[in-house]
This record gives sequence, C-alpha cells and structure tokens, in this order.
Amino acid sequence: MKESDDKKYWSPYLAGALRGRELILSVRNSGNLYGTSTTFVKTTGMMEKMFNAERVAQMDYFIKEVPVIDWQWMFVIGIFIGSIIAAKISGTFAWQSVPTMWQKRFGAGITKRAGVAFIGGIIGMFGARLADG
Repeated sequence: MKESDDKKYWSPYLAGALRGRELILSVRNSGNLYGTSTTFVKTTGMMEKMFNAERVAQMDYFIKEVPVIDWQWMFVIGIFIGSIIAAKISGTFAWQSVPTMWQKRFGAGITKRAGVAFIGGIIGMFGARLADG
C-alpha cells in the first residue's frame, strides 16, 4: 500500500489482480459469474411487488428472473459494507454530497452534481443491461 497524507491506497495493479483471482475462484467454485445490474432490476421488481404483485408475476422478465433476495443481492450488500470498511481502514472515509474534486472544478452546488450522477447512473446501467450483465 502506498502512503500519502496519512492515507493508505492499494496499488490498482494488486487490486485488479486480486479481483481477477476472485472471479476465477467464483466461477470455479459456484459456476456463477457475478455482476450487479441484475440485482438492481430484481430490487425494483421486489419494490413493485409491494404495490402490484399480480402485475410483476405476469412480466416476462420476472418470470425468468424471480425478484427475490438471493446470493447476488447479498453480494451487492457485501460490496457496500466492504467499501465502507476499506475506506475506514485507509483513512479515506468521508460522507460528502459533493466531492472536493467536483467542488474545485464546478462549484459546491449539489443540484448539478446530483443531476450528472443520476444521468451517469442511467448510462452505466443501460450499458450493463445491454451487455446482459
């Protein structure tokens, strides 16, 4: 780990290699590739079931991918918890609605930041779903 300003950062090469090894082990041990975009769609289905379960039960996608809490859903929760733990250990954890880098370039306004983040999320999710992942 590299130290700078009392913050410890992982080498991106080491992190990438560990991530690749983790994926290989996941496929070998469980036969599953992992991803997160399906989990977000399933979560939407679970939320919609609270209001109109009959409609969700008739949707072609949710007949194939039943919206339930499964290993992949728990994997996403693990990513969230793991990232908080890693940030706390490295000393880089901070609750910020507008990151410092954004503030320096575009100002401290939260509206523009939220809009760009939302649009970026839509584009990223569209690409992931288009790639079937």
